Amino acid sequence: MDKILDQLNPEQREAACHIDGPILILAGAGSGKTKTITTRLAYLLSLGIDPANTLTLTFTNKAASEMRERALSMIDNPVYPPLLCTFHKFGLLFLKFHIEKLGRKNDFVVIDTDDKKRIIKQIDKELPTALVASEISRYKNSLIHPAQAIAQAEQPQYKKIAAIYQTYQEYLVENNLVDFDDLLMLTHELLEMDEDLRKSVSDRYRYIMVDEYQDTNELQLQLLKKLCDSHTNLCVVGDDDQSIYGWRGANIKNILEFPNMFDDTKVVKLEHNYRSTEEILKAANLLIQHNRSRLGKTLISTKGKGKPVEIFQSSDENEESDKIARAIKQLIDSGVAAGEIAVLYRINALSRSLEEGLNRAGIAYQLVGGVRFYERAEIKDAISYLRIIANSHDDFSFKRVINRPKRGIGKATIDKIEKAAYEKHLSLYQFLSETPKTELSKLLSKKAYASINRFINDLEILQETLERSTMEFMEMFDSAIGLKAHYASLPDGMERVLNLDEFYGLFRDMIKKNPDMSLDGFLNEISLQSDQDQIKGEQISIMSVHASKGLEFTHLFVIGMEEEFFPLLGDGCDMEEERRLGYVAMTRAKETLTLSTVQSRFHKGRRKQLEKSRFLTEAGLLQGALSIEKSTGYKKGDLVKHKLFGIGRVLEVSRAGRDYKLKINFGGNRRDILSSFVEKV
Repeated sequence: MDKILDQLNPEQREAACHIDGPILILAGAGSGKTKTITTRLAYLLSLGIDPANTLTLTFTNKAASEMRERALSMIDNPVYPPLLCTFHKFGLLFLKFHIEKLGRKNDFVVIDTDDKKRIIKQIDKELPTALVASEISRYKNSLIHPAQAIAQAEQPQYKKIAAIYQTYQEYLVENNLVDFDDLLMLTHELLEMDEDLRKSVSDRYRYIMVDEYQDTNELQLQLLKKLCDSHTNLCVVGDDDQSIYGWRGANIKNILEFPNMFDDTKVVKLEHNYRSTEEILKAANLLIQHNRSRLGKTLISTKGKGKPVEIFQSSDENEESDKIARAIKQLIDSGVAAGEIAVLYRINALSRSLEEGLNRAGIAYQLVGGVRFYERAEIKDAISYLRIIANSHDDFSFKRVINRPKRGIGKATIDKIEKAAYEKHLSLYQFLSETPKTELSKLLSKKAYASINRFINDLEILQETLERSTMEFMEMFDSAIGLKAHYASLPDGMERVLNLDEFYGLFRDMIKKNPDMSLDGFLNEISLQSDQDQIKGEQISIMSVHASKGLEFTHLFVIGMEEEFFPLLGDGCDMEEERRLGYVAMTRAKETLTLSTVQSRFHKGRRKQLEKSRFLTEAGLLQGALSIEKSTGYKKGDLVKHKLFGIGRVLEVSRAGRDYKLKINFGGNRRDILSSFVEKV
C-alpha cells in the first residue's frame, strides 16, 4: 500500500489517507480524480475496514465498473468486494430488501423510460407524453407525492398533469412496478419514516464516497443525509467548475455549500493537471475566474508550455467548416490518428454545417451521444412535409406526418385509410383529396374527418404558394404546418426549435443563392449532403460540449464561439453555467486547442451578423471590453421553494431594484415573487 501511496502527489495522498469525518475533494479537470478515490477505497480496506461497511456511489455503471477494478487491483484478495454502484442501483438493492415495509412486494419490476411513456399514453393521449413524463419525474425528484401535486395545481394543464401522475402512480402500485425515480424516492421515504432502519443502514455503511458530486440533485442530497444519520464519514469528490447539468436538476449548491452542511469538513484541492499544456490551462483558468459562485482553484500543468491556443475567424459557417476540415486533414496526413481529434459545439444545430463540411472533405466522423442533423426527428418531419408538397403521392412521407403535429388520427384510422386507398389503387393523398365526403365520413370519425380535411387544405395552399414563389412558400411553411409549436411543448423543445430554424434558414439561404432552384432540387441536394456511407476509415469525433464531459482529445476544435451561440443567451440564461461549459470544453484538449468564430450564422432561421463570444476576451485570447454581469443566482427552469406556496419552477427573471423578481409556476399557479423570499431546491 505504501508503494501505491507513493505514486500520488501530496494533495492526492492527503485526500486518499483521510479516514474519519467529512471531506470534499475538489478535483480539477485532468487532476487524477479517479486514481485518488480508488486509492482511498483501497487504503480503507488495507486498514482492515470491512468492505461491507463501505459504499461508493457513482452516476454511471461504466464509472462504477472502472473504479471497482482499479480499487481491487490494489489490494490482496478481499473476502468480498465493496459495494460500488450507481445511486439507482443502490436504490434497487435497498428496495429489494425493504420495500415490504411500504406494503409492496419485493418481486417488483423496474420499468424503463419507454415503458413509462407507454403507461402515460394509456392514461392520456391529449397532452404531450414527454412533457407529462418530465413533470412526473420533477415531482418525484422534489419529493412531491400525487396528493400534494393535485393540491398545488391551479391551472387546468397542471391539474390534468397532477391527476395523470396520481393515476400513473396507482397503476405502478397495482402492477407492482417501479420507475427509475421511485428507486430513490421510495428509498428516501423508507429511511425517513423508519428511524430504526435509518440507523441500522447508516451503521452498516460507515464510509460513504460519492463521485461527480457536483451533479447531485436535491433528492440525492437528502438521501445522503439519511445514510449519514449516525456518522459523518462522507467523502464527496467533484468539481464545481464542471457543474453543467443544472437544466436536468443538478444543484451546484450541493458542492458549494458542502463545507457548511457538515461540521469540520476537510477540503482538499487537486490542482495539478496531467492532461493539458500550460497555454490551454492559462485560457481555461482565466475564463472560469470570471465566475463568482465557485470555491476557487487554479489548474497547474505538468506537461509544459505547449502551442498557443489558436483562433479561427471566418465569414460564415461554410467557410468555418471548410477551414476545420482542412486543419483536420493536415493533422491526419501528418500521422495523427483520427480518434485523437474532436470538434465540439454548444448547440446541436451547429452540427449541420460541420457535418456537411466534413462530408465535402471526405473525412469520416462519428457523432458521439447524439443524432446526425438530418436524422433528427424534427428535421425528418420537415423534410417529409416538403417531400409531400413536391410529390403528393409519397405515401411513406405522408404516413410519417399525418398525425404530427397531433390531429387526433390514430394508427387504426391510418390503417383504414391505407387499406381503402390500396383497394382503389390511389395514393393516400389522392384518396383523401378525391373521395367524396359521404364515403369518407363512413370511414372516419367526425373529428378525424375535420382534421384530415384541414390537413389536405393546408397542403394544397402550400402547393399553390410554391408555384407562385419559393421564398413566399418558405415564409408561410411553418405557420401552416406548426412543427415548431409542436416541438416547443416538449422538455427539449428549445433545442428542437433551434434545429428547425437552422433547417429553414438553410432552405432560405440556398434559394437566395440559387433563385432558380426547385423544391426537388433542394431535397436532392440535402440527400447528397447527409449521406456519409461512402466515407470509410478511422473516424474523428464530433459532439456537443455536454457529451464531451469526461473525455479528452489530443487535438480539439470548438466551433460557434459567438454571443448567442456560446454563450447561449436568452430567457433563463445562466451565464455562470455557460462559462463552466466553456471551461469543460477547453479542458478536454491535451496538446492543441482551436476556437472558431464567424461573422454571420443562421439564428432563428435567418442569417444574422454576430459578435465574438465574450469568452474569447475573458480567456485572454482576444483584446476587448469585458462583459461583466451580475449573477442573479436564479434562471429560467430552476426549482425553488417558498415557505407558503411550496415548490415551483422559475419562468422568468427580471430586475427589481436591488433584488430580482421571479415569475414562478407553483403547480399551475403563477406568482411574481422576489428572489430573497425563495430558496433553490
